Amino acid sequence: MRLVVARCSVTYEGRLTAYLPPAVRLLMVKADGCVAIHADGGAYKPLNWMNAPNHLEEADDKWIVTNKKGERLEIDIEEVLADVDHDLGIDPGLQKDGVEAHLQELLAERPEVIEDGLALIRREYMTDIGPVDLLCRATDGQVVAVEIKRRGEIDGVEQLTRYIERLGNDARLAPVRGIFVAQSITPQAKVLAESRGMGTVEVDYDDLRGLESSVPRLF
Repeated sequence: MRLVVARCSVTYEGRLTAYLPPAVRLLMVKADGCVAIHADGGAYKPLNWMNAPNHLEEADDKWIVTNKKGERLEIDIEEVLADVDHDLGIDPGLQKDGVEAHLQELLAERPEVIEDGLALIRREYMTDIGPVDLLCRATDGQVVAVEIKRRGEIDGVEQLTRYIERLGNDARLAPVRGIFVAQSITPQAKVLAESRGMGTVEVDYDDLRGLESSVPRLF
């Protein structure tokens, strides 16, 4: 990961046009190519970003980031205060709490609870940015990525979006659609998921636990 602290201004052109006036900001370039611009505040969310895959052109006083959708992020750099690289290695991924882990197990055994006719291909299917909870196949043959949360919020939709983008780069799987599953999903997350062509499903954990598993067990 590369971390650059610089006084800069930022212009985004794509689905809309946005401008950040000159200020000191953190420019983050991740190993997968994602570029994010952060301020010293606002918790975790960047002011602007460009997900991978993209193309970064870098000069002394300007970065230009473009992607295949035609979006463009132009960063005009007035002064660089720090520029460092760190090799973070391979991340093992988020460890789910007991409820989320058990939800994943239960839904892997009965994917038809998520969608009629849905069949499991693999649990914890690894992408180059982490594992998607369930990789399934729909009745029409399309591959479906399923992300499972205890509480469904916007972060989970963003996470599933990244997984779908990475899976879609594999010609054996593409095109891939997504379903976001949780015990409860916020209205904002539902709107965002719908805008990105994803399905949303709320499941009852207690009901799932009451179902008899069709998978043989030793104990």
